[in-house]
Amino acid sequence: MHNGASLEIWGLIMLDRDGFRPNVGIILLNQRNQVFWGKRIRTHSWQFPQGGIDRGETPEQAMYRELHEEVGLQPEHVDIVARTRDWLRYEVPDRYIRRDARGHYKGQKQIWYLLALVGQDWDVNLRATEHPEFDAWRWHDYWIPLEAVVEFKRGVYEMALTELSRYLPRPNNTARGSLVG
Repeated sequence: MHNGASLEIWGLIMLDRDGFRPNVGIILLNQRNQVFWGKRIRTHSWQFPQGGIDRGETPEQAMYRELHEEVGLQPEHVDIVARTRDWLRYEVPDRYIRRDARGHYKGQKQIWYLLALVGQDWDVNLRATEHPEFDAWRWHDYWIPLEAVVEFKRGVYEMALTELSRYLPRPNNTARGSLVG
């Protein structure tokens, strides 16, 4: 087991002693409990927003930074509904790991956040920074991403979605029948 110490490689990228990079994942909900699903730029891969925790950042600070960098939202656009209690880990297959990282980097360990969008769809801005990570996005039913995410992330997505599903807000039901008297 590791003692909590970390190893720094490639500048700010930190790995724990087991070779996992601390990271945050974001499940962003709209008012109908649909989730934000982003298409990685210049690929056919879709995923939830996620990103590494930099040296000196808390998971929550990293979550807000990644939310802005990838989705263009500010803290006032969202409410934190819940987060996973523990780190969730996935290993990255060697073919996806840079050659100079093999033997050091194993994968990601993530804290997942469930956020409720209190802003509007038009607040989403995939071009908020000079280095966009998504070039398209859509709302999906809560469990759909399990069918569409790359295989090696599926287990973590299932664990995060399952753990956080108990905190889903009740959808806003504004149409409760007619008011005809």
